[in-house]
Amino acid sequence: MGKVRGELLPQLAIRSVNPREPVEVLFVPKPWRLVGAGNYAAVVLHPEEPGKVVKVYAEGRPGLQEEIEVYRRLGRHPAFSECYGAGESFLVLRRLAGVTIYECLRKGIRIPETVIRDIDDALAYARRRGLRPHDVHGKNIMMMDGRGAVVDVSDFLKEEPCIMWSDFKKSYYALYKPLLLLGLTFPIPDGWLNMLRKGYRLIRRRES
Repeated sequence: MGKVRGELLPQLAIRSVNPREPVEVLFVPKPWRLVGAGNYAAVVLHPEEPGKVVKVYAEGRPGLQEEIEVYRRLGRHPAFSECYGAGESFLVLRRLAGVTIYECLRKGIRIPETVIRDIDDALAYARRRGLRPHDVHGKNIMMMDGRGAVVDVSDFLKEEPCIMWSDFKKSYYALYKPLLLLGLTFPIPDGWLNMLRKGYRLIRRRES
């Protein structure tokens, strides 16, 4: 916590321009390293503590207290991170080391069905803990040694229903698994993936 407050926060520069897009990371002080960025926050790592990451919320972005509550309810589960501590704008979390499903699609990495089943089990566990899984999609799901994990739980207290995971599963079984059975996996360019992502959001907004 001392390194976070003394070294990281005074120099880290992030901003949120569009709440529907990832935050912009303008500067990360050395030796900290950027791990990823979501719509609310940036995630960074210190090389001396590779088992932990720090999630720093951009100024003006809500959800920190809600995320702390989500982790309190989740407790310990292999498919979720764990909150070790929190401050006024950040959380210290157990690091989930792997590759996101989005990156698997982008790089042509095989996604076994065990990942899908693990995510199903993890979301069922979260529901039993009184949570409502939300915003579960390719960039928020990770594969670690062939097993599935949920990277981002910040929206698990939202009231409105979310069918992103259901839609993803339908696509997996209807489109991806048949190719997998034929031994056909290939990288999908960023442009195509972004077009699919934006098209999906547009369709869902119109339907709602």
